[in-house]
Amino acid sequence: MSYQLNKKEVLFRQRLLKASGFDPHGLDGLWGTKTNAADEAFLAASAAMRDEMGAYDVRTEGNIRSLHMKAQRLAREFLLRAAGFPYLVKIISGTRTYAEQDDLYAKGRWGGPPGPKVTWAKGGQSNHNFGIAWDVALFEDGRYMNGDAAHDAQAYRDLAGLALLPGLEWGGAWKKSDPPHYQVASDYKKISEVRERFEAGEPYV
Repeated sequence: MSYQLNKKEVLFRQRLLKASGFDPHGLDGLWGTKTNAADEAFLAASAAMRDEMGAYDVRTEGNIRSLHMKAQRLAREFLLRAAGFPYLVKIISGTRTYAEQDDLYAKGRWGGPPGPKVTWAKGGQSNHNFGIAWDVALFEDGRYMNGDAAHDAQAYRDLAGLALLPGLEWGGAWKKSDPPHYQVASDYKKISEVRERFEAGEPYV
């Protein structure tokens, strides 16, 4: 995997690994044997959790696997609670690098792809950038429920009422409401504090 990653991407992975309890023995942006061993241990722990708690569709699984280890467990507990929900629930977004977040921020803004704005957060300003947030999508008989219609919006509220569990925060409760968004609660309330600890490879959840 390392040959596909540039130095910033490797450093991002090293930080997530260390914060999740899998020490790569250095935050240097270099994919050596110790980083590889930490990554393999992280992926093995992720697979063990999947086998323990149940597997989902390919996209959902890929997004769960991208998360901080604590967030992975909470995401799976969330989906277990949602098992009886009348609409299909998928996790459609998980961890994003700073660069991926900046690309998303550019959508609908000057110099970026046309269309509506999809986020107010630049790289390093979203909990997605620290592996502790995910977005869900609901589907009704194959139709993506985008939340615009009252019926769809109510479904996202109903999901939160059913599946929100201790240790999670729901974006639908915010002043700038974001009903598909869920994140792990942190003792560090300022995003700048979470970022500082993430970049040092220190725990933040």
